[in-house]
Amino acid sequence: MKVDEFLQQHAVFTVEELDRFLSARGAGNPNTRRSLLTYYRKKGRIIPIRRSLYATVPAGADPTSSPVDPYLVAAKLTPDAVLAYHTALAFHGKAYSIYMRLHYVSANKSMPLTFQGHDFIRAPVPPALVAKDEAMFGVIRRNRSGVDLRVTSLERTLVDVLDRPDLTGSWEEIWRSLESVEFFDLDQIIAYVLLLENATTAAKVGFFLAQHKEALMVEDVHIEPLRRLRPRQPHYFVRGKRDGCRWVGDWNLMIPEEILNRSWEEVL
Repeated sequence: MKVDEFLQQHAVFTVEELDRFLSARGAGNPNTRRSLLTYYRKKGRIIPIRRSLYATVPAGADPTSSPVDPYLVAAKLTPDAVLAYHTALAFHGKAYSIYMRLHYVSANKSMPLTFQGHDFIRAPVPPALVAKDEAMFGVIRRNRSGVDLRVTSLERTLVDVLDRPDLTGSWEEIWRSLESVEFFDLDQIIAYVLLLENATTAAKVGFFLAQHKEALMVEDVHIEPLRRLRPRQPHYFVRGKRDGCRWVGDWNLMIPEEILNRSWEEVL
């Protein structure tokens, strides 16, 4: 049946994937699958991550200490999992800092998981995308160690981290991470913002692009749709943070001085 071949091609796998492999070879009996999982666990070739999800241990490696790629784990926690927010930045090699917490977007409820020192947290699909059947807008596929996974594009990620900074980290982390990206498809950014139909998010994205107009080659044609969508009344850049903010009229935003002054760059 060449189950070893399956394991070589699946660094992380679900029981459903193993079932499909076995069924294609005429061995679809659930008892066969259970026996195989028990055998390979005892042999130290696989380790359980959570119910119905396993990681393959490289031949000769110690199953008690063999590291499992956390991106592959996050990508398999639900059938529709999409690496997102700071996790997407890190996957693309653009995160300023390394985090032990990973976020993935999914329409399927899933309990938080802690595995090999990493925390895996599900975030819901933005309601506007659900309503428009656009949950996969700005989602790209990548193959990592033989595992196909989904991750938000850099364009969607920029908007997402400004929309939900609580899932990304400090403003220094957000600014430094986004500033490490040399090129964005600005039309994709605008299209995604318009899909979300969130005035505050549109203003945040507009403010960021205006701040980096020269570096990102931003033109008025990109700024204007965002300006039209900005809030009619002043909104706070950070929900719940009212102290230490200054009003920026172009975007009708109350923006923390920390961001306006880029206080993280101050030399102590």
